[in-house]
Amino acid sequence: MKHLGKIALVVALIGAAFVALMLSGARLGLWEPITGFGLYRTYLNPLGWFLAGLGVLALVIHLLRKETVGAVAGGVAALIGVACLVPLIAGTLNPQPRAAPIHDISTDTVTPPAFEVLDETRAGARNPLEYGGPELAEAQAAAYPDIAPLDTDLSADAAYERALEVAQEMGWEIVAADADRHRFEATARTSVFYFADDVVVVVSPLDAGSRVNMRGVSRVGRSDQGVNAARIRDFQQRFKG
Repeated sequence: MKHLGKIALVVALIGAAFVALMLSGARLGLWEPITGFGLYRTYLNPLGWFLAGLGVLALVIHLLRKETVGAVAGGVAALIGVACLVPLIAGTLNPQPRAAPIHDISTDTVTPPAFEVLDETRAGARNPLEYGGPELAEAQAAAYPDIAPLDTDLSADAAYERALEVAQEMGWEIVAADADRHRFEATARTSVFYFADDVVVVVSPLDAGSRVNMRGVSRVGRSDQGVNAARIRDFQQRFKG
């Protein structure tokens, strides 16, 4: 029992390193994002409870024995465990509405921009790039009614250059760009788990200016948890800013 606090702290630090690996393993090339996400969903809460419990046990024992160093170590271990439980606690106290079960979002659901370079061979892809048709368009309209094309006073050439600039600012990997046709395809990744979403942007000339349409498709998952819609909003705000 004399070293329980130190043992608890070492175990907690190893656990914290494991959590960091879950979140960043795909970015390091160790596995596909879905693998890290699966580990997170399976092990984060049990790990948090175990670390918190072990830390509290060490804290209590060392306090009873009046061993300050061990008590501090146990307390830190308990705090690491509680930190692992923050997503669970936050979700319990403030439940978020369930995102729509769609992963393909387009500013134009009648004639959605099509992918021409990115195809079904893209790494880790489980979702197709073919648009889901009227049923998908109806689901998007119900879930994200604000998603619409971006009309601008810029010429098609200028709007295309601005769109490409914004995409690069957002850290997207530009896969293919066609300045003559005012379109490009790119891959955007989430900061957590490093999930890949494929994006196509097409600029069309108007009588006075141009229209920017874009579409984002997640490679895995029935639902994208609202990520593609949020990315489109962010892109449009940056474009106008």
